[in-house]
Amino acid sequence: MRLEVLCEDRLGLTRELLDILTSQNLDLRGIDIDPIGIIYLNCPELDFDSFSSLMAQIRRIDGVSDVRRIQFMPSERKNTELTAVLDNLSEALLSVSLNGQIAMANQKAKQLFHSFVPSLVGGTIGQILPKFPYQSWLDESATREKHNIVVSGIDYLLEVIPVHLQQNNDTAVHTSTVFQLRPSRHNMGNIESVADHDPLGFEHFVGVSNRHKALITQAKKLSMLDQPLLIEGDTGTGKEMLARACHARSHRANNPFIVLSCASMPDDVAETELFGHAEGALNQGKPHKGIFENADGGTVFLDEIGEMSAHLQSKLLRFLQDGTFRRVGEDNEVSVDVRVIASTKHTLEQLMELGTFRQDLYFRLNVLNLNIPPLRERTSDIAPLLDMLLLKHSSQLGIEKPTCSASLMDALNSYMWPGNIRELDNAALRALTELDGIELTTHHFHLPTLDNLHHGQGKIDMEGSLEQIMKRHESQVLDKLYQAFPSSRKLAKRLNVSHTSIANKLRDYDIGKK
Repeated sequence: MRLEVLCEDRLGLTRELLDILTSQNLDLRGIDIDPIGIIYLNCPELDFDSFSSLMAQIRRIDGVSDVRRIQFMPSERKNTELTAVLDNLSEALLSVSLNGQIAMANQKAKQLFHSFVPSLVGGTIGQILPKFPYQSWLDESATREKHNIVVSGIDYLLEVIPVHLQQNNDTAVHTSTVFQLRPSRHNMGNIESVADHDPLGFEHFVGVSNRHKALITQAKKLSMLDQPLLIEGDTGTGKEMLARACHARSHRANNPFIVLSCASMPDDVAETELFGHAEGALNQGKPHKGIFENADGGTVFLDEIGEMSAHLQSKLLRFLQDGTFRRVGEDNEVSVDVRVIASTKHTLEQLMELGTFRQDLYFRLNVLNLNIPPLRERTSDIAPLLDMLLLKHSSQLGIEKPTCSASLMDALNSYMWPGNIRELDNAALRALTELDGIELTTHHFHLPTLDNLHHGQGKIDMEGSLEQIMKRHESQVLDKLYQAFPSSRKLAKRLNVSHTSIANKLRDYDIGKK
């Protein structure tokens, strides 16, 4: 129970109040004193007779005008109101002691760091923000600062604010620190966008699977080298994002990162874009620098190099051999220092077999290799990725991040995700726009069902011998699965048979050669 004692400001009055509580064996849980003449007491509940006796004793104290029961102590009301205000803020807030322990966290902070520690309050700031040197900041400046950080793959602006209290001699003493995190402006863009100069590029990658961790570990090692790098992966796995992160971690990070999509422009335009042209060439007066010249000292990313024409392949091969090239319409050679990172969703070995990709260029490009596993092969990464995407899109839409039903997570883990992270990103955004409650369910995600996947496959043609029927059916099955596992090695692994057997069957049925 909480009591409000109206009284005059008399020396010893508070002592008499405490003596009465002690005489009744009451444990005082809290006391607030207002200088205008009010004392607030927080005590255990009493039965009616004991309560009446206590009130009578308090009223008999000299200087007490009245005593009554109240619902909240002033400090409790203030803390409750402050907590409600902080929990309704759009920014994450943390109050941290000078020894690094988290004393307070609002609701946004708890949502943001829920996967880092079991209980945020009582943990340390080093557990959730290991990149920020809190002790060094305290020792060196302890002034208000702003930093760009990445939490669970999302960019945030961190503001560190020292809290000072005035002492009696008007000296300000640093007593605690407030950490404020708000989403960065450029975070409103695509999931696969990483600032060219961002030294934290790899922290944008979210995943808990062993395959994901192994990929990032290997990518960090290869990012420090200058040799060509080939990144293989299905559509939507984030090949460009990985290339940007490699560039950002390298000694070339302060120089340009330029992208050329090998499948998006005609051959002659792509050649001019890559190598530039001389004065007067192509009916244009001024000379034009190409991507390789503009990227001198930096990185050129050749997206979907499997789509590059044979003519450009020969030009690129020469450049990779000695770092020199000629502008279109010019005989003078230009030498630049550029690292080439290429990506492909195809299996270049198959393209070599088909004669559409040069073998010597493949061996020149494939000095260093990274293979991004598709989402269907690392389903344990779906939950943390979805959590990050929901947090990002909820912030954009100005809504609270919803929860996900157990049946939804089962469905997402069972789906094959042919579009990988890009498809998951789009599906999450669409689901949020259709949300009318606080929980996402399967009907918010418009994913193809098993029946949809087999729709159109038709009935089995029963004409001919058993061997002919089985071959036609086998061909249909392999053709269907090849769409989700577009290489003989991946398909062999999916069907748990030898690579040679699958390669022979794909060749016999003419699958994958289009």
